[in-house]
Amino acid sequence: MGLGWSSAEERESLLPPPPQQPRGVAGGPLAPQPAGRGLSPAAVPWLAPAPGRLYGRRWLVLLLFSLLGFAQGLVWNTWGPVQNSARLAFGFSSWDIALLVLWGPIGFLPCLAFMWLLDKRGLRVTVLLTSSLMVLGAGLRCVPLSDLTIRKKLIHGGQLLNGLAGPTVMNAAPFLSTTWFSPDERATATAIASLLNYLGAACAFLVGPLVVPSPNGTSHLLLKSESNSEHIKDRIEAVLYAEFGMVSLIFSAALAYFPSRPPFPPSVAAASQRLSYRRSFCRLLSNFRFLMIALAYAIPLGVFSGWSGVLDLILTPVHVSQVDAGWIGFWSIVGGCVVGIAMARFADFIRGMLKLILLLLLFGATLSATWFTLTCLTSVTHLPLTTATLYTSCILLGIFLNSSIPIFFELFVETVYPVPEGITCGVVTFLSNMFMGVLLFFLTFYHTELSWFNWCLPGSCLLSLLLILCFRESYDRLYLDVVVSV
Repeated sequence: MGLGWSSAEERESLLPPPPQQPRGVAGGPLAPQPAGRGLSPAAVPWLAPAPGRLYGRRWLVLLLFSLLGFAQGLVWNTWGPVQNSARLAFGFSSWDIALLVLWGPIGFLPCLAFMWLLDKRGLRVTVLLTSSLMVLGAGLRCVPLSDLTIRKKLIHGGQLLNGLAGPTVMNAAPFLSTTWFSPDERATATAIASLLNYLGAACAFLVGPLVVPSPNGTSHLLLKSESNSEHIKDRIEAVLYAEFGMVSLIFSAALAYFPSRPPFPPSVAAASQRLSYRRSFCRLLSNFRFLMIALAYAIPLGVFSGWSGVLDLILTPVHVSQVDAGWIGFWSIVGGCVVGIAMARFADFIRGMLKLILLLLLFGATLSATWFTLTCLTSVTHLPLTTATLYTSCILLGIFLNSSIPIFFELFVETVYPVPEGITCGVVTFLSNMFMGVLLFFLTFYHTELSWFNWCLPGSCLLSLLLILCFRESYDRLYLDVVVSV
């Protein structure tokens, strides 16, 4: 992002007059911190971020990008919460339901191309291409055909196009926050931009079961006619048309106004030169510390995303209705979004504590996942299996894992700076989706017995906790922001 942007004049305008340099114990100047060392504001209290130029329009850019991520998550998770109704209305099989969710991680296969586009062409071109794919995909799902075989193929094609939008909406949040926001707002902006995608998936848990009646008539809506196949199909199509309209509106807004970057950068790090595309990958693949936290992120988040996408299918054996499963999925993700934004704001105030925050969140996720898994094995553990215990364990699991996402993203960028943010987050999100894809692939063959899927949750969280515990944190980007003006 620094290519063609970090001129000497722009960097000079960011720097305040040089203050008196602090002295060391022996009276000499303090030596600069070597790259890779951790940076704690408590250890260096005289450092403060260098001022940049902020523009009020940054919030509009953040809003448009967040809405785009919200819509992508909503469209991706359309079918999971209403899988029983979709089977009856469109003749979907278990393979179809799993594949509709699987198109999300499959859409990450060309992730490298989107990372290159973001690095070379900037936010506007990438966002417009992404939103146009979403409009085309949502439109394909709405084509009214009586032939269910062709209709199902169009729906699958639409889900694939929506999945191709995933690399942008899930990777570009740290890039956007660095490009438009000051150092003490970056974690908050990253949280909002990244978590709105998960909030969209959560709203699918709410919208689907409430609008679409289930075959057994457990919907909360008062229906004037019998809940037959045609009526269920009409209600599903109403959801598809509404989602198409929302995606089209967001695309129109982005087309009207979505600049790639502000006239002047908000911080020194935003104006600094970055590594080339090829050198960035060499740096990432050779950085053992980065690979540690990449696995710590990808494994539990990939497992949890796949588990959430088929939550209705997982909870059916324990006699949880489609509506209840939808509410559980909704509140687990909403809780994670709210706590995640709060945690990110807290991280902005106490910079240099990302590892500690992650340890606390992953410890809570491990306990919650273990509680849920043992509760589902009530015949063995004799733990009470009630709606309250299912709600509580699932919601807590969603809160702890989803709220860790923006913290992970900020730690990734700090660890491997000056690798561009889009490339860094693209690699880890690609890994996460590959883990989710592998699990969903196995689900298509072992969909009658899902206890193995539940055991993947606590195991992945525990592995992530151990990896973060062994990780040595560093804050190279923040160090540049606070030291370059000294």
